[in-house]
Amino acid sequence: MKILVTVKLVPDTNADKRIEPATKRLVRTGVETVLNPFDEYALEAALQLKEKLGGDSTVTIVTMAPESGKEVVRKALAMGADDAVMLSDTGCEGSDVYGTAYALAAAIKKTGFELVLCGTQSTDAITGELPGALAEFLGVPGLTYVRRLDVDGTTLKAERETDVGYLKVSVPLPALVSVTKSINEPRYPSLKGIMGAKKKTIAPLTLDDLSLDRPIGSEGAKTELVALAEPPPRSKGKVVQVADGAEGARVIVDFLREKKLI
Repeated sequence: MKILVTVKLVPDTNADKRIEPATKRLVRTGVETVLNPFDEYALEAALQLKEKLGGDSTVTIVTMAPESGKEVVRKALAMGADDAVMLSDTGCEGSDVYGTAYALAAAIKKTGFELVLCGTQSTDAITGELPGALAEFLGVPGLTYVRRLDVDGTTLKAERETDVGYLKVSVPLPALVSVTKSINEPRYPSLKGIMGAKKKTIAPLTLDDLSLDRPIGSEGAKTELVALAEPPPRSKGKVVQVADGAEGARVIVDFLREKKLI
């Protein structure tokens, strides 16, 4: 089985985040870049599936990132992925979820796949919208918030998390799945894996290789950040003393109505 895992390179979650006022984009230069933690769960799920299926099953990393992020991609290879495909092009800069999903879908189609695994979201944008958009552009069934999955022949069976439990679902392959953090515990790269990752292939792609029929990047973005501002400082709490519980409840309800929360 040919399994592809999408990964994103994000600023270190512990680093200070800044927005460039002119472009209204997250400043990524001068900040340590790491593999999106949510994507590590998708990669671990892919590796476990490959180990179970055996044979000629492979795991390929797919990412849209600048060439400077190549060493971060090697961490995914060190965990056990076989190779990687890296879409690097200045024309991708400023892409929103729509543009990112469209370009990644083209890269995935060019690579070929039977199953695509994604993390639920990224730690920088936190939209959680990419897996659904990616499945739409690929034209395959998309299962989100999966906590358990298995492949039986040409059918994928999964458990999807819900607010009240989980749903058992199955879809024919090819398909796309986004996984939650409850699906596994990602492995650490071994010394052997780290050394072996240096010899694994990271195939470069540019937008010219994909022959897209619509623009991406800032030009093709469907969303626009109009303005941003620092959150106001938190005000001091208000302490209210009342005679009984009924009066306390009334005060709380009045407060919530004042804030238009009810």
